[in-house]
Amino acid sequence: MRIFDPHIHMTSRTTDDYQRMHDAGVRAVVEPAFWLGQPRTSVGSFLDYFDALLGWEPYRAAQYGIHHHCALALNPKEANDPRCAGVLAELPRYLLKDSVVAVGEVGYDSMTAEEERAFEAQLALAREADLPVLVHTPHRDKAAGVRRTLHVVRDAGTPPERVLIDHLNEVTVGMVADSGCWMGFSIYPDTKMDPDRMVALLKEYGTDRVLVNSAADWGRSDPLKTREVADVMLATGFGEDEVDRVLWRNPVAFYGQSGRLDLDPDPRVGPDHAGNTIKRG
Repeated sequence: MRIFDPHIHMTSRTTDDYQRMHDAGVRAVVEPAFWLGQPRTSVGSFLDYFDALLGWEPYRAAQYGIHHHCALALNPKEANDPRCAGVLAELPRYLLKDSVVAVGEVGYDSMTAEEERAFEAQLALAREADLPVLVHTPHRDKAAGVRRTLHVVRDAGTPPERVLIDHLNEVTVGMVADSGCWMGFSIYPDTKMDPDRMVALLKEYGTDRVLVNSAADWGRSDPLKTREVADVMLATGFGEDEVDRVLWRNPVAFYGQSGRLDLDPDPRVGPDHAGNTIKRG
C-alpha cells in the first residue's frame, strides 16, 4: 500500500514518526505552512520557518524514504497580526522554489477583514506562480466559513479544480462537492473526522476529488490516521484500487498541477543538507 499524506505538519513531529509512517506505507507528504502555537513577532521568523520547510524537513524525510513537498503562505490566524503583513511581500520569491507545490494554508480562522484581505492577496499570488491553493476552513462556524470561502474563490476567478478546501465534515462537504473544488478531510483522534465517518462519506460521495490527511501537528493528532482510513475502507468493501485512488492518486493529481511533484527516484539517494551526494537509510 502506498500513501500520500497531503496535509501534515512534520516540523512538529519527531523523527521516529517518519519511521512509523514509512512502515505504514507513507511515501510522500505535503507540509503546509501553519501557526506554530506561539505567535511569530516578525517577518524574519516566517522566513526562517519557510527555509526549514524547504531544506531541513525534505532532508529529514528522505532518510526514511519519504518525499517531502510543502505549501507556503501567511496562515489565516497570523494574518490578523500587523507585524506579519510583510510576509506577503516575501512570498513571491519563495513560491518559485522547486519543492513548493501549492500556496497554503490560506483562508479563514476568525473570518476577519484582515484574513480576507490576505486570502484574496494569496489567491492572486497563486495565479501568478501558477500554483494550486490549499484552503483552511475555520474551526468555529464552519458552514458560514466554507460558504464565504467559496464566494471569495469564485470572485477571484480561481478555477475550482485548482483549489483544495480542507478540514471538511458532514455539514460542509456538500457545498464543496457542488463547487467543483477538491475536498479535504482531516482525521483526528478526538476532533474533526474519524476513520469510520470518513469512510461513510466516501460511500455517499464517492472517491472523486477527495483527499484524506492526518493534519498531524503539535496538538493531539496521529500521523498514521491515513493508514487507518485505508484499512477501514478495505474492511468495509472498498477495493485496493479505490484505496489507492484516495490515498495516493488523488493527492498526486491535485498537487501535480504545480508541475513540481518529485516522486522518483528514491529520495534516500541524493544531496544531503551540505550538498554531498549520499545513500541514505
